Formats: sequence, structure tokens, C-alpha cells
Amino acid sequence: MQFGFGVGPDTSWMRKELTDVGVEELKTPEDVDRAMKEYNSGTMLMAINSVCGCAAGNARPGLAIALEKAGQKPDNLVTVFAGQDREATSRAREYFSEYPPSSPAFAFFVDGEIKAMIPRHRIEGRTREEVAQDLLMVFDAFSKQEEK
Repeated sequence: MQFGFGVGPDTSWMRKELTDVGVEELKTPEDVDRAMKEYNSGTMLMAINSVCGCAAGNARPGLAIALEKAGQKPDNLVTVFAGQDREATSRAREYFSEYPPSSPAFAFFVDGEIKAMIPRHRIEGRTREEVAQDLLMVFDAFSKQEEK
């Protein structure tokens, strides 16, 4: 792959892996604020996408597996792309600033409040199936809480 004047690698396929499974891209800070306001009732999973190998090998496929197997899926699925849509990612991180920046990662919200975080160290060096299991555990734990 050759890099030219201001042109980086094609990331469209990395985005498509998420949008193909129903994840909405948030590309601007305004998109993030809108989603946080609109989706502040119920559950929301935010995937922090990345160009790294663990995003390609574990995070994105792990999410696809989890969504396929989930009995209870999050009400809303969104993503920001670290290193690509920098301003959107920075704004998203303001909503879970108690956690250090990490990508790839998953942030899980219930009624607009961060309830769970799966950071890079729970993704890197693990299998996509293990990542899917972590996601399913979060989905199950908080969908049961929401039903109470």
C-alpha cells in the first residue's frame, strides 16, 4: 500500500463491516451529541472502531457474532472511528471520560449513562468469540436490569 499526499489507507471496508450489521456511524461531534440525546432512553452500544489488527480480527467480527447470537440486542448501535473521525471520537469520549481512551473498545449505555466498558486490553490478544462472549454478557446483564 502506498501513501501519497494527504491520502491514507482506504477505511471504507472497516466502516462497512459495522454498518452492514446495523451500526450507525457518527462522523462529527454533532452526530455524537444527537445520538446521545436521541438514544438516551433504553440501551445503546457504542463501538470505538480502529484501523488496528485487533479491530479487524476481533472487535468488529466479535460484535457481528454477538449481534447474531444475542437474545436481547441493544436498542441502538453506534460507532465512532478513532484516528479517522477524530473530532467525533473525542466528543464521544467526553461521555465516558472516567475511562482512559482506548480503541478499539465498546461503551454500553443505559438511559444515557455509561454502564460497561470493554477496552482494548479485553479485545487485543483474544479471539473474536471471546469478545462476542463479553458483549453478550453485557447485553444480558443490562437487558435484565432494564426489565426490572
